[in-house]
Amino acid sequence: MAHLVTKALVLREVNYKESDKILTVLAQGQGKRTVKAQGCRRKNSPLAAAGQLLVFSDMTLYDYQDRWALKEAATAEEFRGLRGDLEKLALGTYFAEVCEAVSQDGVETPGLLSLILNSLYALDKLDKPPKVVKAAFELRLCCLAGYEPLVDGCAVCGEENPDRPRLNLSEGVLHCEKCRRELGDGGISMPLDGPSLTALRYIAYGDPKRLFSFQIPEKSLDLLAGAAEGFLLTQLERGFRTLDFYKGLM
Repeated sequence: MAHLVTKALVLREVNYKESDKILTVLAQGQGKRTVKAQGCRRKNSPLAAAGQLLVFSDMTLYDYQDRWALKEAATAEEFRGLRGDLEKLALGTYFAEVCEAVSQDGVETPGLLSLILNSLYALDKLDKPPKVVKAAFELRLCCLAGYEPLVDGCAVCGEENPDRPRLNLSEGVLHCEKCRRELGDGGISMPLDGPSLTALRYIAYGDPKRLFSFQIPEKSLDLLAGAAEGFLLTQLERGFRTLDFYKGLM
């Protein structure tokens, strides 16, 4: 019987039969995996904590009838601060749904597990506005998933610091307001300003270990947040029910 020892974060949980769960996990070095947690809903089950959404654990899996099953688990981080705050929990659940959407079964996307863990930690422990964490997560995830925006200068005239900069959501390029027509029918673009462009560049090109270490005025943060969300939804060509729920709380 094949065994797999790994660290994994639960992205989704679905109740199954009377006492089981089917988990979707993002596993270190493994990408996305579907795991059956047998009996984890029973009272005093040793798998109960590890079988919850947004819990990170050391897991021992075994291959049973062509399906991974959870044999043992020791929780490493439960992100308890999220569970008492509906807004933060909703945002964390959105992060999980996005990661599930972009990850592949059995194929690791380098940096993805670290990104969501760091983002959940920022919501849980750091004194950062959720809007900052959300924008940084969305933009950095696009970079990891192969949709890195080109924002070092205007895609038309090459100006490094464009006058009234905009991010084209479908092409993923920066351009000046005056160069907008030169891109042709390239889809919707979102306005930026100096501070929001600086933050966008920091998120896309900076040290991922210091992802949230930037300061930005509230007005500029609104521009960054709009561009980040719009870019992710456009590139992935879909919406997210968890995002709709989160925005419904605002």
